[in-house]
Amino acid sequence: MPPNVLLVCTDQQRFSALGAYGNDEIETPNLDRLADQGVLFENCYVQNPVCAPSRASLMTGRYVHAHGLWANGVGLPDHERLFSKDLAEAGYDCGLVGKFHLNACFGGRSEKRHDDGFRVFRWAHDPYPGSSENEYHCWLYTLRPELAGAEVDYDTLPTEVHYSRWIGDQTIDFLTRSRDRDKPFLFIANFFDPHHGFGAPEEYVRRYREKTLSRPIPDDLAGKPPIQSDASQSSYAGHARGYTSYTPEELQDVKAAYYAMVTLVDDEVGRILDALDAEGLSENTLVVFTSDHGEMLGDHELMLKGPMMYEQAVRVPLIVRWPSVVPAGTRCDELVQWIDLSSTILTAAGLEPRGQGQDLLPLATKPTRGRGWALSEYRNSGHPYTRAVHLTMLRRDHWKLVVQHGSPATTRDHTGELYNLTADPAEQHNLWDDPLHREIRTELQEFLLDVLVATEDRSQDRVADW
Repeated sequence: MPPNVLLVCTDQQRFSALGAYGNDEIETPNLDRLADQGVLFENCYVQNPVCAPSRASLMTGRYVHAHGLWANGVGLPDHERLFSKDLAEAGYDCGLVGKFHLNACFGGRSEKRHDDGFRVFRWAHDPYPGSSENEYHCWLYTLRPELAGAEVDYDTLPTEVHYSRWIGDQTIDFLTRSRDRDKPFLFIANFFDPHHGFGAPEEYVRRYREKTLSRPIPDDLAGKPPIQSDASQSSYAGHARGYTSYTPEELQDVKAAYYAMVTLVDDEVGRILDALDAEGLSENTLVVFTSDHGEMLGDHELMLKGPMMYEQAVRVPLIVRWPSVVPAGTRCDELVQWIDLSSTILTAAGLEPRGQGQDLLPLATKPTRGRGWALSEYRNSGHPYTRAVHLTMLRRDHWKLVVQHGSPATTRDHTGELYNLTADPAEQHNLWDDPLHREIRTELQEFLLDVLVATEDRSQDRVADW
């Protein structure tokens, strides 16, 4: 039988928020164990630093400029095909729980569904009151009817009724009770944490509240594109607090809550992995753990995400375990991308990959080289700025280039960032205007043009020469 696939995805978890990535402040024993049993990709980049465009790249295997979902609140075009549909047509029993976000969900509205192939679809965009189709709230109000219509801090609800516990419970229910046992399965568990608001059950926050946690990475934003100074004053184009409004104590409280959310997710992942073991499914299940984008968490005097391409925003955890195929304890430092996940899953299932990604399993199983570059695009994709902000990031070797586009794309100035990540891994020294680095900047910009041509959508069949 082809392998089962369990895809576990968090929301807004930067790569460093895991013990396996060298963070000795955070408690993630279950995910660290998963990394020990499979391959940890050290340099995985998402195609956009906000939710919906990034998730569309995951599900279609295509870059943002190819699939067309360029910003939160924009719907994925109906003709775009999801890899889950391919698996369903190949005989997989497909299910999903939690967030999806391939269409607008503002104001609690229900999300339009695509022809996605999911037999089980337990949708809940977030933990907050809204759509009557939010299955988390149906579950919650059945258990705790007194919460219906009440003023509740949903982020800090007790663990037994928390959104992350619901995700764990529903995933375990699928594995142990409701899956079709005559078919291989795809199940996607989409956690909302560690997305803001920054809160978690008290028993988890307590683990970090009294710890001395690392301070944010400092920065002099005078040497960076001006949009970053604006975002430092107020996040989300003025819709959320900016870094400058936080006291040092508040920043520590935010980090404690963020870590607490990750540890809660880690415990739920542990329960899910235990259920896989108990069902005898672990050996033939491809398990993928990742996140849709990162979180600035005060680094570079910035909070949340948006018009920025720092490592904390676009580099995410990626762990893949498949005991019968992937050697345990593997670490891969090749540059990989979120569009690669659909190709990896489809190839593992014995299907032809579609989209623009590459199968990652060869990188995990034998010495080989990847494509050597990664692309991320921001097209005023978060809360929109009146004067649109358009960014394109290229990572190649140890260089990172970020172009802030100008006229005619927008009325903003054409500027950007250039970092040598070997000499400056914290991205504090912007070399964009440094005369000594003009040649490498020009070389990378020219290579970026070639990348953009290489990743254009030319999927339409050419039926004749003319």
